[in-house]
Amino acid sequence: MKHLFVPLLLLIGLSAVAQQSPAKFSLDVRYLLSLPDGYDADSTRKWPLLIFLHGSGESGIDLDKVKVHGPPKLVEAGKKFPLIIVSPQSDFGGWDAGILQRLILDLKTHYRVDADRVYMTGLSMGGYGTWEYASRFAGDLAAIVPICGGGRPEDAWKMRYLPTWCFHGGKDNVVLPSQSADMINALKPFQPGVKFTVYPDAGHDSWTEAYNSDSLWTWLLAQRRHEFKPATVAPATLAKYAGVYVRSGRDTVVITPAENALQLQAGRGKELLKPASETVFYWMDKAPVDIIFNKEGFLFRGWQLEQYKKVK
Repeated sequence: MKHLFVPLLLLIGLSAVAQQSPAKFSLDVRYLLSLPDGYDADSTRKWPLLIFLHGSGESGIDLDKVKVHGPPKLVEAGKKFPLIIVSPQSDFGGWDAGILQRLILDLKTHYRVDADRVYMTGLSMGGYGTWEYASRFAGDLAAIVPICGGGRPEDAWKMRYLPTWCFHGGKDNVVLPSQSADMINALKPFQPGVKFTVYPDAGHDSWTEAYNSDSLWTWLLAQRRHEFKPATVAPATLAKYAGVYVRSGRDTVVITPAENALQLQAGRGKELLKPASETVFYWMDKAPVDIIFNKEGFLFRGWQLEQYKKVK
């Protein structure tokens, strides 16, 4: 018993004097930066920003590797673009959407970025990274151009307000064309105007032809971030939507009128629904969630439509 008691006292003594101090781990993100001609001539003008995500072969700590494909290659060859181009390098063989968002926030702080014209594109691993970022932070972007990548079709609804042009090689045996096709097919019901170009004779390298297309750049620069501006709805219209709604006899929500809005309550949770029109209301999650009123009640639009019926 004596041998057990002494170590216990020592442990108690150690814990009494143990201390913790603040510390921090910083992550450096290397990137290539290309500023457009005229950037320094007007200190008030804001410029579109393009984030380019490279493929797995360009990962590492040598930034020159990022210049071998895509927009950095074109810039290196002397092509001029009327936008800021930032090409980060991944040193761990993947893209982290959270880190990329922090990078974009930092760029907006240090450069004159037009927040309504932030674009993202990537090839192969970068195509996957582009889809992933859009599935998490669609509201940050004005348009995406994923090339020979893929994503989760169940997340496509989150990108329904995000203009998209996807490219793939018909003979790609590294990332199968079905990876892009699955995303486009999932997105079409929400965004009928989504663009999908398949180069029938191209293998994995479908990006060279895509980035050399002037029509791609013309289209991209014409895109702006979707503006969620509430419409004005008459109080009488709001009042008729008040009531209790049930889905599948289980989930119950209560809707009450508010000032040019509707209050939705599910259990203890509440969301303020803003009107997009007299029949469509939304709230902002990581992506906008839609409530579409119809004769039976309303449709909740997540990755699929779910009917809630009005019971009273």
